[in-house]
Amino acid sequence: MTRKGVTLKDVAAAANVSRATAARALNSYGYVGDETAQRVQEVAESLGYRANRVAQALRSGQLPLIGYVPGDIQNPFFARIAHDLETELRKEKHNLLIASSEEDVAQEKELLESLRSLSIRGLILAPTSATDNRHIVSLAREIPTVLIDRVAKNVRCDSVVVDNEGGAHEAIDYLVANGHRRIGLLRDDSRIFTAQERLFGYQNSLQAHGIALDETLISVSRSTVEQAIEATIRLFNQPNRPTALFTVDSLMTQGALLALRSMGLSIPNDVSLVGFDDFNLATFTDPQITVVAQPISEIGPLAARLLLERLDGKKGAAREVRFPTRLIVRGSVAKPKKR
Repeated sequence: MTRKGVTLKDVAAAANVSRATAARALNSYGYVGDETAQRVQEVAESLGYRANRVAQALRSGQLPLIGYVPGDIQNPFFARIAHDLETELRKEKHNLLIASSEEDVAQEKELLESLRSLSIRGLILAPTSATDNRHIVSLAREIPTVLIDRVAKNVRCDSVVVDNEGGAHEAIDYLVANGHRRIGLLRDDSRIFTAQERLFGYQNSLQAHGIALDETLISVSRSTVEQAIEATIRLFNQPNRPTALFTVDSLMTQGALLALRSMGLSIPNDVSLVGFDDFNLATFTDPQITVVAQPISEIGPLAARLLLERLDGKKGAAREVRFPTRLIVRGSVAKPKKR
């Protein structure tokens, strides 16, 4: 019966050679006398030794691993990107390792250090912070890196993003065109690049229409359904509540829908709603939800291609691809009721 857990040290001891000699004999590198090599191989076979090929490949950097660190893999946007990256990279015999930062800078730093220790060949990353990124700057100098969804200050590498500010601006323009002036915003942490840009779009559109910014109409939440529910309820418990709401991602849109329903508020009769990011349930609700859509089917494949080109030796300045967004008008916006 084959013994389990036989190590290189066991083989070396049984063959009366050093571990280095046993390693050379079993892995066919360096010089080992024919008689010694044969003895080591026979001992290894008799003991049932099986080399850990994965560990060897990791140590030598020969395993084609690509790291993917999204903000939150539970977010449908990042989950779809993961699927598309894996599909594209598998065509070129690369394997994808996924580790979510959960929008925490400290966790992101730990994950990137762990991926570095695994000798990954490339990295695709959605940076948690637009400014706290010296760890990314350092890693991008060593490993081909592509940023997705977000860019980060002083990080020189390829990136694939969308026009977040323009998309948010268009959403607010549409609400204003429908008569709304008290427009609520449900957004996430301002450390995140996309949050900053979508906030700028909201502010700039209001300014362009001569509407003063009202901080009481902005509610901050983490990008989870549960916390978006709480943030929406806080926003709409005000005496002079918003007549419309703009949410900055699909999880927040779902949380807002549940919160408004729990408060007995009807869309769009009581509240108009526009969300950034399309999502499957947006067309299953009644009414269907108006959204700012990203070309998500193009982002992952393009990021994979940019990375593969760098792995193949492509030189040159960092490339930034910025896709336009598209407002998809459905049934969740109506003119506000007179009060």
